[in-house]
Amino acid sequence: MRALLQQDFSGPDGVVLADVPAPKPESDRSALIEVHAAGVSFADMLITRGEYQVRPSLPYIPGLEVAGVVREAPAGSGLAAGQRVAAFMFGGAFAEEAMADPAMVVPIPDNLGFPEAAGMTVNYQTAWLTLVRRARLEAGEQVLVQGAGGGLGVATIQVAKALGARVVGVAAAGAKADMAEAAGADVVVRADDGWADAVREATGGGVDVVVDPVGADRFLDSLRLLRPEGRLVVVGFAGGEIPQVKVNRLLLRNTTVMGAAWREFLAHDRGFVAAAGAALFDLVAAGRLTPLLGTRYPFENGVQALRDLAARQAVGKLVITVR
Repeated sequence: MRALLQQDFSGPDGVVLADVPAPKPESDRSALIEVHAAGVSFADMLITRGEYQVRPSLPYIPGLEVAGVVREAPAGSGLAAGQRVAAFMFGGAFAEEAMADPAMVVPIPDNLGFPEAAGMTVNYQTAWLTLVRRARLEAGEQVLVQGAGGGLGVATIQVAKALGARVVGVAAAGAKADMAEAAGADVVVRADDGWADAVREATGGGVDVVVDPVGADRFLDSLRLLRPEGRLVVVGFAGGEIPQVKVNRLLLRNTTVMGAAWREFLAHDRGFVAAAGAALFDLVAAGRLTPLLGTRYPFENGVQALRDLAARQAVGKLVITVR
């Protein structure tokens, strides 16, 4: 089969399109999926540089999320050949066939295309973990989303809106701001020197929840924007710098800073993929959530998706179409 194969840790340039042996299911522990589309995440790009917290052995097929059709499934897994599914896996998604743990596989609704389903695993489930499990978001609350024009930002905006929140996004001007608006943000603030004052004005003084995948110099102002009993959820550090918290700030308004690491959470709760996936797809089926994708790349040009992420040129969720 064809696959995007990572040969070294030089970044996206170390990934090439190659012919490799097709995977074979391992007894009753794996489902074999015919891949139709694969989502591309920031973690995939970090893995190509050897900068992710888990460093795979080489050669390695990148890709954490797929959508496709089940070819083979273990007995008792609840999966059947011919079933349309989305799945999470640590590596192997950027290929014509992939294997996944049945616990990480979720059936997808008939009204959802494979590219949209492929883009709903990592980012949308991270948004669900962040807003529902960690921040305990309630309808009517105000949410500030940093990095609102990226894949995770778009997913967070859409999930927050589906849950009844009012959303303010902070995004770079141009295509990323446009993407945040298309995702449904009530207000989009440009990420310039005056962004915090603009958010304060747009929200009447502050927000109940901040979702921050950026960190760096935005963190402190985000913390200051929390209302009493507000919650700031750290999702990543795309800005490069890991901020520090002076905990006396948390006392002033009884606020909370917490983390949300979706992949690491799965080690604690393996059933989360199925539960969150079903909840998200129910929102899709009900018409309350319509996944919004950014650029789609043909399989032969899939490496360009990683290059665009590395160059910070990605807008929205990137997807590689395999079939």
